[in-house]
Amino acid sequence: MVDYHEANSQQQSNHGIYMQPEEDWDRDLLLDPAWERQQRKTFTAWCNSHLRKAGTQIEVIEEDFRDGLKLMLLLEVISGERLPKPERGKMRVHKINNVNKALDFIATKGVKLVSIGAEEIVDGNVKMTLGMIWTIILRFAIQDISVEETSAKEGLLLWCQRKTAPYKNVNVQNFHISWKDGLAFNALIHRHRPDLIDYDKLRKDDPLTNLNNAFEVAEKHLDIPKMLDAEDIVNTARPDEKAIMTYVSCFYHAFSGAQKAETAANRICKVLAVNQENEHLMEDYEKLASDLLEWIRQTKPWLENREPEKTMQAMQQKLEDFRDYRRVHKPPKVQEKCQLEINFNTLQTKLRLSNRPAFMPSEGKMVLDINNAWQGLEQAEKGYEEWLLNEIRRLERLDHLAEKFRQKATIHEDWTKDKEAMLTQKDYEMATLADIKALLKKHEAFESDLAAHQDRVEQIAAIAQELNDLDYYDSPNVNARCQTICDHWDTLGSLTQSRREALERTEKLQETIDQLYLEYAKRAAPFNNWMEGAMEDLQDMFIVHTTEEIQGLIAAHEQFKATLPDADKERDAILGIHNEMMKIAQSYYIKLSGVNPYTSITPQSINEKWDKVQHLVPARDHALQAEFNKQQSNEHLREQFASKANVVGPWIQNKMQEIGRISIEMHGTLEDQLNQLKQYEDSIVNYKPNIEKLEHDHQLIQEALIFDNKHTNYTMEHIRVGWEQLLTTIARTINEVENQILTRDAKGISQEQLNEFRSSFNHFDKKRTGLMDADDFRALLISTGYSLGEAEFARIMGVVAPNNTEEVSFQAFIDFMSHETTDTDTAEQVMASFKILAGDKSYITAEELRRELPPDQAEYCIARMAPYRGPDAVPGALDYMSFSTALYGESDL
Repeated sequence: MVDYHEANSQQQSNHGIYMQPEEDWDRDLLLDPAWERQQRKTFTAWCNSHLRKAGTQIEVIEEDFRDGLKLMLLLEVISGERLPKPERGKMRVHKINNVNKALDFIATKGVKLVSIGAEEIVDGNVKMTLGMIWTIILRFAIQDISVEETSAKEGLLLWCQRKTAPYKNVNVQNFHISWKDGLAFNALIHRHRPDLIDYDKLRKDDPLTNLNNAFEVAEKHLDIPKMLDAEDIVNTARPDEKAIMTYVSCFYHAFSGAQKAETAANRICKVLAVNQENEHLMEDYEKLASDLLEWIRQTKPWLENREPEKTMQAMQQKLEDFRDYRRVHKPPKVQEKCQLEINFNTLQTKLRLSNRPAFMPSEGKMVLDINNAWQGLEQAEKGYEEWLLNEIRRLERLDHLAEKFRQKATIHEDWTKDKEAMLTQKDYEMATLADIKALLKKHEAFESDLAAHQDRVEQIAAIAQELNDLDYYDSPNVNARCQTICDHWDTLGSLTQSRREALERTEKLQETIDQLYLEYAKRAAPFNNWMEGAMEDLQDMFIVHTTEEIQGLIAAHEQFKATLPDADKERDAILGIHNEMMKIAQSYYIKLSGVNPYTSITPQSINEKWDKVQHLVPARDHALQAEFNKQQSNEHLREQFASKANVVGPWIQNKMQEIGRISIEMHGTLEDQLNQLKQYEDSIVNYKPNIEKLEHDHQLIQEALIFDNKHTNYTMEHIRVGWEQLLTTIARTINEVENQILTRDAKGISQEQLNEFRSSFNHFDKKRTGLMDADDFRALLISTGYSLGEAEFARIMGVVAPNNTEEVSFQAFIDFMSHETTDTDTAEQVMASFKILAGDKSYITAEELRRELPPDQAEYCIARMAPYRGPDAVPGALDYMSFSTALYGESDL
């Protein structure tokens, strides 16, 4: 037997001893079978009314509590507290330990337990078990009842008297015979729920009907289990007082919260309305942010695509598509980004005004994430534009090289045509000595010609290699043609060597040679090569980007023209050799074959090529002059763009500085300041035609393929970024003033107070930046009357600079000053309101929410409340505690 009086003396000194001189249960009376039967039924029903919340129940009260498990569970449900972990063993010592844990917990609640030991409960002692349950009922169901400074039994009795006073035939003076006729039970129900009982039809002489009616209505409509039997009460001279008190206390708890529920419902409605509006704004932000990020995600791969095109026309189309993106697709997204920042700032202001935590967008959708993504887009955009221009230059170079390759290859192929057949013929076998001599000399001339063409072959190979290095799209055909030329060239070299060896073998048989023919061939061949090279150069394509480059080409062309008189003398000399041959032949009656045996170059071909050179020279003059005029026009476009860019660029910089200065130095009411800023914004927007003119000039420059401009340091990209930043800055400044107006109207701050706040802030804003460091802010608070310790100042800095920026804006200062003087709802208040609606349970049901709240807000709560997982959970139970903390962004109260 354990006596808890001494063990709990220290706890009772702290919590107060629950004394019950009139309520100490009389163990002898418990021997009365009628009273014992009533207490068994009543106490069992009372216990089950709580244990059902945990999904269990008892059948035999002295048996089901013997192992202490359900006893500990009962105490957890009715107290809302966690008891020590029970022991799950089946031995007697485990059961005693569990019961002791329950009795220890009862003792901590200020209850003096005398002569009630764990061994008696484990042994199934009926008297002790019922006595223990009655002690629990007194402590947790009756002790806290308070009516007009009376408590416990007296308070409950006074409450019953007040509630039943208007009813006839009801006179509640105690908790036994005053209830025998059942009218008192029906009067309590009718007083609070007149719709459930027709009191006027009840008769005092029919107690059995009255009692059963009250018990059935309470069980069906008030969720109060049937704890008494009407027959036991009617047939007992003096019903058991404890059973009656236990049952009546259930009515007190069922009806006492009606008025509180209405107040709690109103508070919840107010809080939920604010939360619904804020959630709508959050959803709008999330959608706008998602759409903008999705657009950036879809656009960046296009800007990062570096797949080159094969032709200049295709690359020009890509450049035109990029300009269309700049003109049409990007500007609306710039506006969306600005609007997104404005919406975010407005939402944060509303959350601060309603004492809600700052809005944290989904991962990856913060304003900083949007700005980073936008910066990545602009970097990709810049890189894409540079790549386009470089690719156009590369394709331009490739087209030039490809054309040059085709020209040189065609000339070389024309020259080598039939050369292999000439080198493989056996004409020297049947020739005379003079003919052999002539063939040998002719071969020497061919070798000279072959050597002269070696440079052209090397040029063809070099051009083909450069086309390969630049990734020319038709490189396979170029390589095949180049390889054919090189292979054929090697073959010609081998055949040339073979023919020389054959001619030298027969050289002893050949002694006659025509020196004049040979001299003509030797001088005509290099002169012919020079003319062919000159024709190639005069027809060669050229690419320049500046007037200096074209002037260099013109100077080189003038140098070439200066060599023409010497070339004409060489032509006359070569033709003189031919004329000398004809003169000798006529003088000595030599019959000439009419064909120079050493060369195929005739005076006629020399004259024809010379005439062609003479014709190409003025054509080259015209082409160079036309390009010079084009470069002069390009230089004019550069100067035209630079003259405007050098005005627009500084204008944008000055406006950015003016905005920062105006936001600090503005005076007058917030509405005046807002109007002034909007007028200033209009003046900036009206400047847009100058930007558009500059865009037009920039487009002309790009169409002219102008890639640099030495007359200005401003590029169109710099102007665009500056213009977008200027529009964003003035919009953000206007939004700050609008938020100040919203704060003023919501918090009831007067214009004079705002002016005083602005004056004080500007006074301590030493750097005139609109952002105040911690030291200046501390001085500002002291000047407004705050007595600051380090801990208090750290708390305030955590409010006005939550991201550890150590800088305080004017808007944060206003929010702090208004918040310090305004009372707002808290998570604790909302949680307490829900607890009232739930009848002091740790959870609430959908039915209770729909009964107490308006339909839309009840459904709002039901959709967002998580299922309740506590030990007393029942099917459909909802967790209002975590929901209340979530409304205010708190993880733990």
